Amino acid sequence: MTETSPRVKICGITSLPDAELAVELGAWAIGMVFFQDSPRRCSLQEAQRITAALARKVELCGVFVNDPLDLVVKTSEDLGLTIVQLHGDEGPAFCGEVPRRTGAQVIKAAQVAGPGDVRDLERYHVDFHLLDARSQALEKQALRGGTGETFDWKLLAARRSKVPLILSGGLSAENVADAIAQTRPFAVDSASGTESAPGKKDEAKLRAFFAAVRSSMSAEESAPEGADDVPISLAEPNSAEDGTEAITVADSPTEGAAA
Repeated sequence: MTETSPRVKICGITSLPDAELAVELGAWAIGMVFFQDSPRRCSLQEAQRITAALARKVELCGVFVNDPLDLVVKTSEDLGLTIVQLHGDEGPAFCGEVPRRTGAQVIKAAQVAGPGDVRDLERYHVDFHLLDARSQALEKQALRGGTGETFDWKLLAARRSKVPLILSGGLSAENVADAIAQTRPFAVDSASGTESAPGKKDEAKLRAFFAAVRSSMSAEESAPEGADDVPISLAEPNSAEDGTEAITVADSPTEGAAA
């Protein structure tokens, strides 16, 4: 990727060959989902292979949904994760405790249906915010991600947080350039948009996605001055800060598949 391109996170990785291809193409991070009910769940055995082979070559991200803190910590330490993505109902204090006990950076993910969802994420003083789509389809509303749906990127125009933004939700080679132009994210995240089936990456789609990210920035550099920009921060990641609430997730966590 070029110095001005958003970074690319490829999520829903379940095999070493797919992980190696993503790294070869220039991925900044690869995401392995450890939520039991996800169709993209990565086995711990395969995750061990991936992390052993790719340590120090890419950011190794584990995706968790409402898991106990001790399990998140143990999995992170066993695999040598460098990023922990919390995609459930975890509160600010829970998110602050993860880096203290693991040394990993933290992504707090949220599903977006309206402006309040964007504002609510500002309570989380973590390294990255990830915004995903809340499904409009009744049969998919329990899912945590990987639905292939986008959300209204114009909602990010009012975002004021300096926490680096990772944009997710239905991104593919066909729409990622437009998404980048509208939101100016620190990184873009793709799961379903680069698959042939849940958990199985499609090489042609992966290559097209990376090419589209690169070309989007080439087009931006040649655009006339004065084009309308959305003021999304490209600041360097922040250090996580402890919150003040009890270290718990919601009493009744929502079930569904993670990205």
